Amino acid sequence: MADLKLKIGRIPFANLFPIFYTLEKEFDCSSYEFIDGVPSLLNQMLREGTIDLSPSSSVEYLRNSSLYGFVDGISVSSKGPVGSIFLFSSIPIESLDGRTICVTSQSATSVALLDIVLTRFFSIKYSSMVSQNPASTDAEAFLLIGDEALKFGSMFKSRAPKLSRYLFMYDLGEIWYEKTGLPFVFALWIVRKELYNREDLRHELFVKFVGDLMKAKEKSLHNLIEIAGHSPMKAFLSENEIISYWNMLDYELSDEHKKGLNLFRDYLD
Repeated sequence: MADLKLKIGRIPFANLFPIFYTLEKEFDCSSYEFIDGVPSLLNQMLREGTIDLSPSSSVEYLRNSSLYGFVDGISVSSKGPVGSIFLFSSIPIESLDGRTICVTSQSATSVALLDIVLTRFFSIKYSSMVSQNPASTDAEAFLLIGDEALKFGSMFKSRAPKLSRYLFMYDLGEIWYEKTGLPFVFALWIVRKELYNREDLRHELFVKFVGDLMKAKEKSLHNLIEIAGHSPMKAFLSENEIISYWNMLDYELSDEHKKGLNLFRDYLD
């Protein structure tokens, strides 16, 4: 039991930096093993049982809920703009019918949300191609998530020559909220169901981690100014911009968030 560790996925994106920073700084993490990966990789590792739990794509939970539970009271969501899920386009979104859009291979949730936005909200038919680097393609529009989206969003606002072809930038969280009036849940803290079994050797570690996680969430949200000084995002954003981004996000998981999650599930069916 002394050598047993809870294997926890860690998305190395800015949106979760405050929570993981606080966990490692304020709590005893000696019984946790953090494993870094983009959302799509952590989804696969959860499915295969390579990791025990992870903040991961909400679509992974919805499509494989027989395998999982989730930690209640915490998510990565937005009520309006999310600030790091952008569709960049050379033409207005309404004109993308019949065009090709390059999408990221890193996140199933964002790709599913883009499909809902285009097909259900704008009645657009489109073709897609998947790339690890969507911004490097010649597609008329491309989807970026996470830190890359933050970087390109900053470049777009400063009208950097690299993005001169792309005249439009759409925040998918903002469009979802405008069309539904509900939060969009991008990520849940997904848990393999066997961890709920009291006879499982990892159960006590799981209970401890949930307690640490919820405390870390509260501590981090009250300490964003100090945490911003340690963020890797300082390489391309000011500390005020970093804090503004974190304040744009919503880390709760209320009944309203669950309504948004259920609507997302209905659109997926």
